[in-house]
Amino acid sequence: MKALIIGVDAGCRPVFDDLRETNSIPNISALAAEGLSTELESQIPPWTPSAWPSIYTGSNPGKHGVYGFVTFDGYDWEVSTADHVRARTLWELLDDHGRSSVVVNAPVTYPPADIDGAIVPGFMAPEEPRCHPEGLFEELVDEIGEYRVYPRYSRDDERRSDEEKIDEYRRLARMRGDAFRYLADRFDPDLGFVQFQKTDTVFHEFEGDPEHVRRIYEETDEQIGAILDACDPDCVFLVSDHGIGQYENFEFRVNEFLRDRGFLNVSEGGKGMPSWNPIRNQLRDGDADRSWDPGLAGRLARGVSRVGVDPRALLDRLEHVGMADAVRRHVPDGVVRATSKQVDFEASTAYMRARTELGVRINLEGREPDGVVAREEYEAVRTELMDQLNDVQTPDGKPVFEEVAPRERYFSGPFAEDAVDIVTVPRDFSEFLSAQLLGDQFGPPTEPWNHKLEGVLIAAGDGVAPDAAVNNAHIFDVAPTVMAAMGVPYSDRMDGTVLPMVSDTGTAPYPAVDGTTLP
Repeated sequence: MKALIIGVDAGCRPVFDDLRETNSIPNISALAAEGLSTELESQIPPWTPSAWPSIYTGSNPGKHGVYGFVTFDGYDWEVSTADHVRARTLWELLDDHGRSSVVVNAPVTYPPADIDGAIVPGFMAPEEPRCHPEGLFEELVDEIGEYRVYPRYSRDDERRSDEEKIDEYRRLARMRGDAFRYLADRFDPDLGFVQFQKTDTVFHEFEGDPEHVRRIYEETDEQIGAILDACDPDCVFLVSDHGIGQYENFEFRVNEFLRDRGFLNVSEGGKGMPSWNPIRNQLRDGDADRSWDPGLAGRLARGVSRVGVDPRALLDRLEHVGMADAVRRHVPDGVVRATSKQVDFEASTAYMRARTELGVRINLEGREPDGVVAREEYEAVRTELMDQLNDVQTPDGKPVFEEVAPRERYFSGPFAEDAVDIVTVPRDFSEFLSAQLLGDQFGPPTEPWNHKLEGVLIAAGDGVAPDAAVNNAHIFDVAPTVMAAMGVPYSDRMDGTVLPMVSDTGTAPYPAVDGTTLP
């Protein structure tokens, strides 16, 4: 194995420093001591489904096309998949050079690409996903006994104790290690890529509980050590897509602000804005459908709510009339969403589609299906919105935003128009942004632990200069640096550059993804 990429979602120096004090990550610590360790700046937006494609394509979302958990088509949306990643991945570029790869659990890799090697899709794939080559999932289960993408419980399942949930997370980490070691032995790849996701989720679900975090990272570190021992790669890159930390200030509800300022209208019920909860439940159940619909339970609940009946009081009755599956699948989230106020996209001037996009979209005529803002008014409306957002202060008199910027400052490429029109970067990533309509503009953070911009990069092994002066490393730099470490030129379409701890191999033109027109 020429190069190994180990993805530790949300890995960052503050977390690693705390874990080193209890000797919980000896293998990660040994890698850092042997090689080079530096902060790795994430992108905007710094969330898993957009940031990992940026890492393995070396390009910004305006070139690869994925901005979040869902991809929008007008006012509708569907789960982001590998079909939406429209820049060529690291393993596809290496395939052009006759270099093979084994990729395990990389987010947004379903359906898998056809390469020399193996791909086991990760986060955002349905449970028991189709792998590459065909039939690999069944072979993997036969060999290692069990493999799952998601835990066996939903996050709001109160029937399981925290201890049981953490044990399940640890099992998932072991599955990643077992699968990768088996496939590395089976395919003998030039490149290995294995990603651990629960190092992020443990913060979201358990609000940074130190003991829960320690147990997940201990298991992850043990699997990293076993992979290094079994594969003995020439060089190793440990990479995170973003950092993690506490949000100690306020939640700012952008759509409530837009509603109060006259830019946004609401409607009763419906599919509304994307919510990860029902999508996650579908994927965990093995459902490959890319979108979510309120379904029968949701439509009934919405209907009865209009005549003054509380839909939650009907849940038991719905189960007794043969609707147990629908109830379990979409309640409480589906019913709550189907009966609550939602953004009326068609009737609004501007809105936040999803909080993880970090920005506001303008309902532009000729671009959106029912756009209300004329093209000649676009810049005036955008400037007015930016000015008003720039002035927003928290209840204690501090600015909500570190930056309010036009999208062109962050996104470029053939898919830049799919982005928000106004990028809103929260101050120090300590103010939580929400797209929900909850009455007031401010409240306590829905998730007290969430993403920060500063992740981490550790590089060690042959050809890596541990004393190199690396400043301002960015996630876009990972793909070109790995390609250079493997002795091949990186794509001239990448936004990143080769970090100076390896020798630069220069750029080369590569074929584009079918159906795209790139500059």
